[in-house]
Amino acid sequence: MTRLTLPRKLAILSDAAKYDASCASSGSVKRSSLATGGIGSTEGSGICHSYAPDGRCISLLKLLLTNFCVYDCSYCVNRSSSNVPRARFSVEEVVGLTLDFYKRNYIEGLFLSSGIIQSPDYTMEEMVRVARTLRETHRFGGYIHLKVIPNASPELLAEAGRHADRLSTNIELPTDVSLETLAPEKKPSAIRTAMAHIEAKREESRPDGKIEGKRKPTKLAPAGQSTQMIVGADRATDATILGRSAALYSGYGLKRVYYSAFSPIPDASSKLPLAPPPLMREHRLYQADWLIRFYGFNVDEIVSGGADGLLDLKLDPKLAWALAHRGQFPVDVNRAARELLLRVPGLGVRVVDRILSSRRHHRLTLADLARMAGSIDKVRPFVEADDWSPGGLTDDAKLRGKLTPAPKQLELF
Repeated sequence: MTRLTLPRKLAILSDAAKYDASCASSGSVKRSSLATGGIGSTEGSGICHSYAPDGRCISLLKLLLTNFCVYDCSYCVNRSSSNVPRARFSVEEVVGLTLDFYKRNYIEGLFLSSGIIQSPDYTMEEMVRVARTLRETHRFGGYIHLKVIPNASPELLAEAGRHADRLSTNIELPTDVSLETLAPEKKPSAIRTAMAHIEAKREESRPDGKIEGKRKPTKLAPAGQSTQMIVGADRATDATILGRSAALYSGYGLKRVYYSAFSPIPDASSKLPLAPPPLMREHRLYQADWLIRFYGFNVDEIVSGGADGLLDLKLDPKLAWALAHRGQFPVDVNRAARELLLRVPGLGVRVVDRILSSRRHHRLTLADLARMAGSIDKVRPFVEADDWSPGGLTDDAKLRGKLTPAPKQLELF
């Protein structure tokens, strides 16, 4: 086999990693090597942030250790039967690339995943060696995100957590049936066991007590664990997808669930759809996910704004829910509890907090609300203020049309 150059490996294995969306670095604790004499930091200046045209963060060096894989998952471009160029980095090559890119101010850390070679333990050990070498040999203080290989030994997962800021184990598909159909070599129970083990170890390493209302930084995977779910590769509805996400958040303490719209791949299985789902579906799922985590909505409430278990693609989930439940409005901004204010379309968490703070000193008018919210168009039909009542506007049969964004002609050039 022809020996590949390092730039060629980088081209193959960075391109192969682009399908994994769960690479965000949010939630990391501040880490600096100033006191140790090493290199790297997750804070301060000198870190270059940039974004791909589709909005994904590329400030991390995002790589696969290898795209060789013994599994043959139908939805994966790197499956064993796929006819794609193959490459494999050595541990030393990944370490060298990370340090070189960091010193050039291209990245703020490393996101490392891998196809499965030889065995889950062998693959996980190689990835752990990368993180261990960076942390212990080079005292690297930048961000490290490692993808967990299900079925790897608990000892390796624990060591991965000691070196990485974040760990993630992809749930892959919304239902066990779909995963067994499209990826028969992957076991749903093994994925959940890995998540449970990581969460248990994080709980053990979490110090007691709090600092200024926040938990103390943990020693094991301080930025938590996350997962990714492919959307549109099976017939799962948005209700099913969000139900699985809610269970993952409550059962395994996940920091984030990332949604990745299915991308058709070359020589795809007949089990897969020929076309990708609308990217707007992925966007609506992220909005709905936000409502679950920060706005007190449950899954049934969110999907009730759409039809047949699917979210309304034309309206954001919160507005769609409000239009379907107009009897719960208008909400008095001078008297309503925080939980009710959070359900008003157009009012975010920060705006609601400002409302609660301001109304201690004076009664709020619509103009006050406009200054806090920025735009009042979406808010006006659903609130009462000191000088404002929506009257029949809340029940207006044409309200949905008035709040639906007008279609725009795409630019031809």
